[in-house]
Amino acid sequence: MLLKWKGLPVRKPLLLRGARQVGKTWLLKAFASSEYEVLHYFNFEEDAALSGLFDGRLSPSELVRRLELYSNKAIHPETSLIVFDEVQQCDRALNSLKYFAKDTPQFHVAAAGSLLGIHLPDSASFPVGKVHFVDVKPLSFVEFLRASGEGRYADMLDDHPLYEELPVTFHSHLIDQLRTYYYTGGMPEVVAAHAAGAVPSEIRALQQSILDGYELDFVKHSGRLDAAKISLLWKSIPSHLARENHKFVFSTVRPGARARTYEDALQWLDAAGLILRCSCAHHPISPLNAQRDLSIFKVYVFDTGLLSAMVGIEPFMMVQGDELFTSFSGALVENYIAQHLAQLQRNPLTYWKRENNMAEIDFLIERKGVIPIEVKAGANPKSKSLRSYRYSYAPSMSYRFSLLNFRKEATLHYLPLYAVHRLFDE
Repeated sequence: MLLKWKGLPVRKPLLLRGARQVGKTWLLKAFASSEYEVLHYFNFEEDAALSGLFDGRLSPSELVRRLELYSNKAIHPETSLIVFDEVQQCDRALNSLKYFAKDTPQFHVAAAGSLLGIHLPDSASFPVGKVHFVDVKPLSFVEFLRASGEGRYADMLDDHPLYEELPVTFHSHLIDQLRTYYYTGGMPEVVAAHAAGAVPSEIRALQQSILDGYELDFVKHSGRLDAAKISLLWKSIPSHLARENHKFVFSTVRPGARARTYEDALQWLDAAGLILRCSCAHHPISPLNAQRDLSIFKVYVFDTGLLSAMVGIEPFMMVQGDELFTSFSGALVENYIAQHLAQLQRNPLTYWKRENNMAEIDFLIERKGVIPIEVKAGANPKSKSLRSYRYSYAPSMSYRFSLLNFRKEATLHYLPLYAVHRLFDE
C-alpha cells in the first residue's frame, strides 16, 4: 500500500493510524530505507522545539526551508521522505499537511501519531480530505509465520487449492504455530522477541509492558473523561467474553452500572483502536449496516495475544493439546477471528442472534448476500445454531472455522482456523 501511495500521480500526505506500539514508526522508517535516498524524521514528542518551526505562515516551501535549516539536511522532492511522528503533539504540523497536499504534492510527506483517533475529533486543524489514511494493525497469523522464520508455510497456505486437504503433518504443524500465535499475538515487538528465541515468560513481560503503557495513556490522554472508568472497562473485557454468549453488558463492569455512565469510556477505547466492537443483527438482510442493533454488541481486544495476557493464560497451556483452544469459553478463538475479519474487510463486525432464542452465529459478512461464519474452538463440527440459520435463510454458502482440515460439503465450507486469510479468495 505504501508503494502504491508513492507511485500516485497526485499524492496527498500519508497519515498512519493505529493503536500505540503496532509498528507505525518502524514501518515508515523501513519504507524510507528501501524506497528513498534520505529520511527526514521529525518526532514532536521527543523534540518539543520542533513545534516552534510551525509558528507563523504554513507555506510548504517556507516549512521545508526551516526543516532543512533545523536538521542541516537538504530535502529533495522525489528522493526524500519527510516524516512527522507523534504529529498529534502539534496541531499546526497536522494542519500543514493540507498545504503540502494543495501546493506542493511533489514532496513525499508522511505522518503518524499515537491515539490519533482520540485527538483528531477535537482538532480544528485536521486537514479534512487532504490526507491518505493507512490503518496499521497487529500482524496477522500469516504475517506472524513470515516474521517467525516459517515463511514457507505461509507461501504454502497462500498457494494451496481451497478445500483440498493438507497433509496431516503440515496441518498439525500449523495448528502448533496457531497455538503459539494465540499466546504471542501480533504486536511487532512481541513477535520480534519470539522470532529471536524469547521464552514464554519473556513474551508475557513484553505484553505486560504494553498493557501498562496503555494504562498510562488512559491517564495522560483521557481529557475530561475519568481515566479510572476507562481502565475499569478495559480490564472488564475478559469477563464479558467469559460469558456464555460473550455479549457486552455494562453491569459486568460494575454492579448497577448504566450505559450512559460508561459509554464515553467505551468510545474512547474504540477511538484509540484498542477494541473491536461487533454489533448484533437480528435480521440477516443486505445491507447489514441497516440491520445492526447498536445497543447489542460484543467487545473484542484488537490483539489476541494481549487478550491472552489480560486473562493470564499460562505458558504450559501452549503444549497441552487442545486445552488452549477450548479454555476461556472459546473466547480466544472468537477474538482471533474478529481480529482478522477487521483486517480483511472495511465493514463493521456483525453477528446474528435470533430474537427470543438461543440460536446465534458468531459473524456475518456480505458477499453476494449475507454469509454466516461459525467459529469452533476445536474439531467438533456439530452446531444447532448454524443448522437453524441455514434452514431459515438458505444462504448461498456458509463458513465454519475450526481445527478441522480444509473440506467442502455442498454449500458448507470448512476452513482451518490458520487459513482465515483465505476467506475472501473464492
